[in-house]
Amino acid sequence: MPVALRPAASVLLHREGPQGIEIFWVRRGEQLRFAGGFYAFPGGRVDAADASLPLEGKEGLGAEEMACIAAAARELFEETGVLVAAGADRVPAEARMAAREALLRREAPRAKEGAFADFLASHGLRIDARSFTPAGRWITPPAMPIRFDARFYLAPLPPGERADVWPGELVDGEWIRPAEALRRWEAGTALLHPPAWHSLSALALGVTKAVPLLQDPSRAPWKLPMHDWVVERIEFQRGVIVVPLRTPTLPPATHTNCLLLGDEELWVVDPGSPYPEEQATLESALSLLVEEGRKPVGILLTHHHHDHVGGAVALARSRRLPIAATGQTQEQLDFRVDRIVKDGERIETGPRGWSCVHLPGHTRGHLCLIESGSGAVVAGDLIAGIGTVIVDPPEGDMADYLASLRRLASLKPGTIYPAHGPVVPAGPEKISGYITHRLEREERVVAALRSTGPATPAELVPPSYPDVKPEMYPFAERSLLAHLEKLVREGRARRDRTGRYALA
Repeated sequence: MPVALRPAASVLLHREGPQGIEIFWVRRGEQLRFAGGFYAFPGGRVDAADASLPLEGKEGLGAEEMACIAAAARELFEETGVLVAAGADRVPAEARMAAREALLRREAPRAKEGAFADFLASHGLRIDARSFTPAGRWITPPAMPIRFDARFYLAPLPPGERADVWPGELVDGEWIRPAEALRRWEAGTALLHPPAWHSLSALALGVTKAVPLLQDPSRAPWKLPMHDWVVERIEFQRGVIVVPLRTPTLPPATHTNCLLLGDEELWVVDPGSPYPEEQATLESALSLLVEEGRKPVGILLTHHHHDHVGGAVALARSRRLPIAATGQTQEQLDFRVDRIVKDGERIETGPRGWSCVHLPGHTRGHLCLIESGSGAVVAGDLIAGIGTVIVDPPEGDMADYLASLRRLASLKPGTIYPAHGPVVPAGPEKISGYITHRLEREERVVAALRSTGPATPAELVPPSYPDVKPEMYPFAERSLLAHLEKLVREGRARRDRTGRYALA
């Protein structure tokens, strides 16, 4: 069941630069649960008290719109220091700084709202609602773990105001021409959610031409499939389209990210859903791309697990597409593949092409892809955006898994596209964290062996996985067994005839 929507507001702050319109965009911190590492516009959630903030020029606005504009102004001031209010030029710099610090310091929403309300009241200010032009509404797709119903507003930089970012939730911010921002998206160096991509594409045409396209995306000359404000095409960087499909996967995941790689020619990676309605979703996405002159040319499987291959045969038949996988994956499938992929092979599709990298550990035949130039990684189940990766013997091997993580780290990865959960912009940091986590877990297993003496894997789970809920113990036991088998091979542990393990 989709998670509840949270109301939000975002501001397209613009000014005239030497070469035309410039937009102020920000880079979100990697630590943020929603869109961490992405480029976006200043903004945040709408809270109940925003409705009581004082507005000027609110005639004709509904209560919901007024609350969204108030939230947009509050978030804009907190994140950039730009104050859109009548009489803002009378506020001393010291008072602005103190108010911003108060907003950034206070984590509770009511404390933030109170700080901004007090600041406005103490200086006799009212938010200038007329400066906020409606610029679209966007709802996060149902497959995402956090969802927003976001209103966008176009706002000119007021005279005398200056935008800057204090590092924290945001890493940095800058004024940029929309065309340059889109060039970075094309190069894979700036990740954008579809609303940001559409907004920049519209603003590249100039503010006057942009407004109708922002308010009604269906009028844009480019294709952006939408239904009830939900975008049905997710392309965080050029040439990588994410199609989340509901699959019989392991919790907490509910979907597998099917990826469409390429521009004119498209490779479909892991069409994993066996459910007809989800297969229809993928078919619909492909049909729209075909209408635009793009052509699916093949199916690529990262590994053999059912939540990655469940729709492969149906798609191959309906689109007459060949299926490709590693030889070890072929051995585990109950259908034949048309092409055996080997380590180092190239898939020449998209702006830069992809290299195939055999990275066993989760399974013997596990395959990843890495894009030339951007370093984007199609990770399959080597890395997860939500939950954890289970290493389940005999197909799973912990030593191989750690070696694969180290090898991927050596290839200078960029953004990681996992099969489950959101994308991971900070690839090297994520991989380093995974390696550290597995080695720390291994030491917990060793400590459990030391304290308990000979024990079965099931008996070792509670002391080795104190952070795991009991209902997840059966899954943890499989990865623990992989740790034990690694320790036995290394001579650090032994297994007796009864299946109990002890330190060597």
